[in-house]
Amino acid sequence: MAKQLFGTDGIRGVAGESPLDRATVYAFGVALGKDATAAAGPAPEILIGADTRESGPWIAELVAAGLGSQGVHVRYAGVITTPGVAYLTRTGPFQAGVMISASHNPYQDNGLKVFGHSGFKLPDDEEHLIEEEIFRLLSSHDFGSKASPPAPRPLAADPLLARQYLDNLISGATTRLDGMRLVVDCGHGASYRLAPELFHSLGADVETICCQPTGRNINLGCGALHLEALQAAVLKSGAGFGVAFDGDADRAIFVSAAGNVINGDGVLLAAARALKAEGHLPGDLVVSTVMANLGLEKALEENGIRMLRTPVGDKYVLEEMVRLGAALGGEQSGHIIFREYSTTGDGMLTALRLFEIARRAGMGLDELTRDLKVYPQRLVNVRVREKKNLTDLPSVASEIRRVEEAFGGAGRVLVRFSGTEPLARVMVEGPDLDQVERFSTTIADAIRREMGA
Repeated sequence: MAKQLFGTDGIRGVAGESPLDRATVYAFGVALGKDATAAAGPAPEILIGADTRESGPWIAELVAAGLGSQGVHVRYAGVITTPGVAYLTRTGPFQAGVMISASHNPYQDNGLKVFGHSGFKLPDDEEHLIEEEIFRLLSSHDFGSKASPPAPRPLAADPLLARQYLDNLISGATTRLDGMRLVVDCGHGASYRLAPELFHSLGADVETICCQPTGRNINLGCGALHLEALQAAVLKSGAGFGVAFDGDADRAIFVSAAGNVINGDGVLLAAARALKAEGHLPGDLVVSTVMANLGLEKALEENGIRMLRTPVGDKYVLEEMVRLGAALGGEQSGHIIFREYSTTGDGMLTALRLFEIARRAGMGLDELTRDLKVYPQRLVNVRVREKKNLTDLPSVASEIRRVEEAFGGAGRVLVRFSGTEPLARVMVEGPDLDQVERFSTTIADAIRREMGA
C-alpha cells in the first residue's frame, strides 16, 4: 500500500493543518517513540532539531511530548541544519533524529524528516509502519480529539549540539580559504549562524545576506531558489564565489564571479573530476537522478566517468550509492552527497568541498564547469486534483509519445508527481530551446485538461 503521510522527504504540509495539525504531530511522536523502543529497548534517546520557521518550536514540543509518553529521552538542538541532525544522530547516542523543516517551502509550511541511527532517512517500510500506528492512534477512542490535543513538552535547546556538527566540518577541511572572497545567502534559514562561522573560521572574507530570520521570512525571495540578490551581491562586491542555501541547508546553489548560476550538475562535474584525479571515485561512477541534464552525462563520459540515474530524491540517490559503493551523488537542485563524509545532502559541506577544489585548481567556478554544455531544459509544475497513473490518461500519454517521436532520441521527456505537493512536474529537455518550450507547454496543457486543480 502506498504511503499517505510520508513523501519523498518526510511528512510535509501547512503547519497547524492536517497532516501537521496538533493531534497528528503528537501521534507522530508517540508512533516514533514506539518504533524506537521496540528496536532499542526502554528509554532510548532521540534528537530533535528545527529550522527558523515560527511553527518549529510548537511542533518540536508536541513531538517531544509524544516521544516522552513512550519513555523516550529527548534532546533538542534548536535551530540546526538537516545534515546537522543526520550527523549528530549517526555519531551520537540517538536511536533516531527528527528534523522539523519544509526545506525550500514558504514559512507557512513545515515538515518532519526522520533519520535512523545510521544517519540515513528511514526506509519506506519503516515509514509505512509508523504511518499505520499514527492512523491507529488517531482513530482510537482514548487518544483524544484534534480539538483538545495533548499538552506540549517544554524544550530547552542545547547549543553544544550544533557546535559539534560545525566543529566536524571545520576539522574535516582539507584546504584553508584564506583571502577567498565569498557572498553567502542563508535564506534566513537554518544555516544563518553556522555557515558564516564555518567560512570565517577557515580564513575566507565573508559577506552575508539574508541571515536575519524572523520566523516568517525563510526562503522569502532569497536562498537556493531565488538567486537574484546573491548574483547582484557577488557582482557588486567583486567576490570570487557566491553560495545560497535553502531553508534547512541540505542543498546549495552557487554563483560565479561573473554572476552565472552553477547548479548541482555543475558541482557534480567539478567534484567528480577532482575525486577521480585523487583516486577517490570508486568505479569512476556518479549517481544522479532522472532530472540531471544530458549535458552532465556527456561531460562525465568525456572524462571517463559513468553516470547512473535514480528517481528524484536524495534518499534514492543515497540508496543507490550505498548499493554500488559510489562516493559521489546528487541532484541538479543542489543536494550533493559526499559519501565519505555524510549520509545526506549537505549544503555547507558541498560549498566547502567546491571551494577547496577551486582553491587547489586555482580556478573560478566558470572555469571549473566550462565544458558542461547544458541542454535547454524546461520544468513546468501543474497543480492537480489527484495523482492518477498517466497510463489511465490517454490524451496525456499520447502527447508524451508525440513529443518523444519528434525528438527522435535527441531529447528527453519526464513527467512525474511531486512527493510532497499536489503537483505534476513536466520536464522536457532537448537541443532546441523553442522546441523544448513548445513541447513542455503542450504536455502541461494536456495534464491540466485531464486533472488540473
